Amino acid sequence: MAPFRLQSPSLPRALGALKRKLRQGIEWLWRQEGSHGQRARGLAAGVFMGCFPIFGFQTLLGVGLASLVRGNHLLAAAGTWISNPITYVPLYWFNYQLGCLLLGPGRGWPGGAILRHDTLRQLGWSFTARLLLGSALVGLVAATISGCLCWRWLERQKHGAGTAMAEGASDSPQPTSSAKPRQR
Repeated sequence: MAPFRLQSPSLPRALGALKRKLRQGIEWLWRQEGSHGQRARGLAAGVFMGCFPIFGFQTLLGVGLASLVRGNHLLAAAGTWISNPITYVPLYWFNYQLGCLLLGPGRGWPGGAILRHDTLRQLGWSFTARLLLGSALVGLVAATISGCLCWRWLERQKHGAGTAMAEGASDSPQPTSSAKPRQR
């Protein structure tokens, strides 16, 4: 029996093109304008705002915060995706638990109801204060870590590219000097 083959040779080609476009999109995102510090500050601003339960406004506020700290706006928008439909409940549960640890026990976690738009108002200030305090602290830590890691990665990329170019240049024959180096 013949091995299984795809009927259309265009499917692997299409998947390869999709993979290539995705890689190009990520590279484009990382090659945004600005210094390494501006890009790192933009990402950090987005991550910070992404830790707050302000559905629908995280991106807008992340870009606004990036403007205040002179960070990259596109990376700020991308950074807000630290909270997404998969991570909402665990992230906000952790934020609430941290707030309870600092302010004392509250009413209790409302479960999936936290995802509804009007829930925070209904749960009252006791719940909201704990959630916002935890969100601020988690946001500060996550933003600091992500900003530092981003900056460090960008710096390594810069120095790595410079090192690779220098190594490539050293492959060509260099004029030799008959002078001996000085010893101290």
